[in-house]
Order: sequence, then structure tokens, then C-alpha cells
Amino acid sequence: MAQQGVLLDQDQFCCSVCLDLLKEPVTIPCGHSYCRSCIEGCWDQDVLKGVYSCPQCRQTFSPRPTLSKNNMLAELVEKLRKTGLQAAPPPALYYAGPRDVACDFCTGTRKQKALMSCLVCLASYCETHLQPHYESPALKKHKLVKATAQLQEKICSHHDKLLEVYCRTDQQCICYQCVMDEHKGHDTVSAAAERTEKQRQLGMSQQKVQQRSQEREKELKELQQAVESLKCSAQAAVEDSDQIFTELIRSIERRSSEVKELIRAQEKDQVSEAEGVLEQLKQEIAELRKSSTELEQLSHTEDHIHFLQSYQSLSSISVSSDLPSIVVRPLQYFGDVSKTVSELREKLEDFLKGEWTKISTTVNIVDVLLPPEPKTREQLLQYSCQLTLDPNTAGTRLSLSEGNRKVTFTGQSIAELVKL
Repeated sequence: MAQQGVLLDQDQFCCSVCLDLLKEPVTIPCGHSYCRSCIEGCWDQDVLKGVYSCPQCRQTFSPRPTLSKNNMLAELVEKLRKTGLQAAPPPALYYAGPRDVACDFCTGTRKQKALMSCLVCLASYCETHLQPHYESPALKKHKLVKATAQLQEKICSHHDKLLEVYCRTDQQCICYQCVMDEHKGHDTVSAAAERTEKQRQLGMSQQKVQQRSQEREKELKELQQAVESLKCSAQAAVEDSDQIFTELIRSIERRSSEVKELIRAQEKDQVSEAEGVLEQLKQEIAELRKSSTELEQLSHTEDHIHFLQSYQSLSSISVSSDLPSIVVRPLQYFGDVSKTVSELREKLEDFLKGEWTKISTTVNIVDVLLPPEPKTREQLLQYSCQLTLDPNTAGTRLSLSEGNRKVTFTGQSIAELVKL
């Protein structure tokens, strides 16, 4: 129990700047004590010359107080040192690492990891140096956010003031001074209000991405099923063709081999094409999921400024419509091929030669994917053809010209016909 009491007293004799036992302790007018080198180092770095403050309570002094050694504290600290009970340094996990934000008020070669950043003081604090913001009535009103190294990004480069306004005219974050200067007369709103609007737009983008992802997943499943059915149908057609052609004479066996190769070639082409689309679908789904995750993470950030600055790049995300929707043909596949081959079983070689074109055509119509629906004029022109009119069926009042491709009405006008 006595040992625990010594440890408690030891904590009371630690400097709140270096977190070690006081070295040449001095007491400033507000009553707080520090190492002489620590408090002098803080005041030497003070930006507002002529005004000096306490690192703990923030009470200010002017002029700079004269520091005198606190002999009583010095004797007590010396006794603690003689007992060998040195102040334990902070655990390693409290020290700031390469990716952590370091406390701006810790001194020494190693600083503690900051927990919060103050948007008013424009500084980051560890757990120890953050206490005045929780205890001092004046500091309690300051805006604290999770420790961030991008504090300067929240400060206006022209006026050194906090960015709290969003200019919709110029699409950028500005301070209140900017509203009165170069952005005067522009459409401006608070950062929080713009965040709300952008959050709504972000939600719509998320919904579109998720909907597109679901559609692609459905198409992926349908195409996978179609490919599997195509393979089964092709295999069945090959087996049927083998059974039929083995009953034919040697000349028919040669044709059987050709049909088998034709089916395999068509199967390979169609499966290869389908697998290419499958891979493209998987890649697009992966990209859609990645975009959804980034949008989801952005939608939950509490930092308005980080949100607005990141939104410009992420809001450009749009659902790609270059890849046409996948439409799978009805399950016809190679069934008709087997039927056609069966019809040839009892026919002679000469008849087989005449029917060869029909067999090839039947195999070639087997397809997994429907052609994309034409949307542009160039795509529609691929299906255009020249139409000719039959003069034998044309009306007596119609005159054909330009190779029977143009028709002219030679009788009464349309208005006269209406009157009739």
C-alpha cells in the first residue's frame, strides 16, 4: 500500500510538457509548475510576442514572467530520484509513429500520438495536453475533431482563417473573409449545408451504382447458365452425330467427322466470346463494388472539408453504359443439328452433298449472346437495304420511277380525296 502511495505522489511531480520528473522546477503565476527548459522553450516559440500562456490552463501573462526555482519542489523531486522510482515513460503505443499525428505540445525527440485536433487553436493534442480543452470554460467552446495532419488544408491560404463556407459559383471551400472579398456576390452556403446537398447526391450515385451492380450480377448468372447449357447441348449433339454417322457408309463417316469439327469450332467460338464477356462483367462488377465502397466511406466521414475536397474526384464516378446489356438467346443450341443429321441417315452420298449447306447453316445459328440493340444512326444503317416496288400490284393512280424505288400519286390530291 505504501508503494502505491509513492507512485501517486510521483505523478504529481511530473512536468506536463515533457511528462518526466521535474528538472529545475519553476512555478508560473497561475500556480502550475514546469521544468525551466520546458516552459522557456514553449514561450520562446510563442507566435504572439509579448503574450505568454500556461500550457495547461491557457491563462495569459504580459510581460513575460520572471522564473524562479521552486526549492521545495526541487527537494521533493530529488528525494524521488534517490529512491530510484523514476517516472515511467509513456508506453510505446502512445508514441506517434510514422503514420500518426504527433502532439504539437510534446517536447523531446519523441512525441506522443495526438488524439484530437482543435480547429480554433489549429493544433493537435495528446491525451495529456488535451485536458485543458475539457476543463477550461473558454477552451470547451473550441471545435475538436479526430486528430488530422491536414489542418492546413482547412485554413484559407489568403486570410489564414478557417474554411467554413462553400462557394457554389467557383466550386471551392472558402472562409468568411473570402465571402466579403474575391467571392463577393457569389452563390455561397455554409460547408454543412453544402455537405447535406452533396450527401443527397452521393446517395443517388450510390443507389445507381448498386442497381447497376445488381443488374450485372443477374446478367452474369444468366450468361453462366447459358454457357453451361450450351456446352451440354453441344456435347449431346456431338454424341448424337457420332451414333448416327457410325451407321452410314465410309463416305458418310467422312461427313460425320466434318460435322463434328464444325460443331466443335462453333462451340469454341461461342464459348470464347461468352467467356470474354464473362470476364468483362466480373471486372465491371469489381469496379462497381470498389466505387460503392469508396462512396460509402466518403458518405460517413465527419470532416466536412475533407468530404467536399474529395467529392470533386469521387462525384465524377458514373455508371458506364458502354457495355450493352447481356441478352441470352432462347435454349435452342444444337438440338436441331442432331435432327438434321438423322434425316440424312438413309440418304445417299449425292443427297448428303446437297444438304451440306443446310447442316452448316444450322450449326452457325447457335449463339449464346444476342447482338446489341442498335442505338445510333451508323448502327441502324448496317441493317438498311434497297426496297423495290412491284408495278403489277401498284395502284392505277400511282407512278413508279427510279428503278421502282420511288412512287408518285398521279390522280386526285389528298385534300380532294378527303372531301370525297
